[in-house]
Amino acid sequence: MRLKQHIPNIVTLLNLFSGCIALIFAVNGNFVAAAFFVFLGIFFDFFDGLLARKLNVQSPLGIQLDSLADLVTSGVVPGVIMFKLISLAIDAPSFSTHSDSWNSVFHWQGFKMSVLPLIGLFIALASAYRLAKFNLDEDQQSYFKGLPVPANTLVILSLPLILEYQNSDLINSIIINKWFLIALTLLSCYLLNSNIKLFALKFKNWGFKDNAIRYIFLILSVVLLILLHFAAIPLIIALYIILSLLTKSSIV
Repeated sequence: MRLKQHIPNIVTLLNLFSGCIALIFAVNGNFVAAAFFVFLGIFFDFFDGLLARKLNVQSPLGIQLDSLADLVTSGVVPGVIMFKLISLAIDAPSFSTHSDSWNSVFHWQGFKMSVLPLIGLFIALASAYRLAKFNLDEDQQSYFKGLPVPANTLVILSLPLILEYQNSDLINSIIINKWFLIALTLLSCYLLNSNIKLFALKFKNWGFKDNAIRYIFLILSVVLLILLHFAAIPLIIALYIILSLLTKSSIV
């Protein structure tokens, strides 16, 4: 019985473990490997709650542990990746460089860091605040209030994947633009903690009538992924928000 109670928590810890590995890769600029382990962590995040419900072993410990794991995998990692992308966009000096660039003000015993890319870390702060609010909000059982942190993470993680695999000069020029990245960071922080009600992908039954919005969203998402590959991910999240706004009366 004790082992049964810990199975969901073990899966949650696998989420955290994946996030820690992703963080190591992100810090070292290997965004593709970081994305892989973040996706793996989100996979574990989906199944820990499902296992807890199926095994009927939900616990306050599991809820808190889940949020702590999500903070790393879906909060700190995308924040670091955005930090690195903004650094790339402004051609910021590396930590060990002695450049006198205007945006480099931290200098201590040979350590120098650009200030502007630190805006990317706001994603980690906003994610932490959103997770804390979620744990205290008892209303979000059948819907979400604000963008879930894994969904926001998918958007951020899609950017380096688009750069790596899509090979479009137009899209690349948009992504590697400091103002676009800063605007996206601020938009992410707002959406994470907004009061916008978004439908959850939880099926109480498989009937089309009761789940029409979910089926439509899933079908359109698959079509977009087939046509646009990684570039489809931001559009899918935008579609998720738009469909939720259009059907907000039926979400709750």
